[in-house]
Amino acid sequence: MDICESCQYNPKIVDRLKNQLPDDETTLDLAEMFKVFGDNTRIRILWTLFDKELCVYDIAGALNMSQSAISHQLKTLKQARLIKSRRDGKNAFYSIDDDHVKKIIEQMLIHIEEQ
Repeated sequence: MDICESCQYNPKIVDRLKNQLPDDETTLDLAEMFKVFGDNTRIRILWTLFDKELCVYDIAGALNMSQSAISHQLKTLKQARLIKSRRDGKNAFYSIDDDHVKKIIEQMLIHIEEQ
């Protein structure tokens, strides 16, 4: 291990940090979730669902995209448990799974706007 010349290696601090790190499975899950957030279309879909439940037709119209493109992204968002759906006859209506999703995006936006 290389030692930083401007600081001293402190085994107590390093051990404490190692014990606080989440396990690999948790950090891999977290990285995968950030990949889902890493797509412009998916962010735009989530944004449209912030305060209302919408069907794929409404989302496609709002984003000026094809229904098939929206459906593909909705599947990814649903698999990541960022959105949920309910059926009403032949139609499915989508909404944000819980308030955490909205808060994550809002916090990222605040961070971006600070620059």
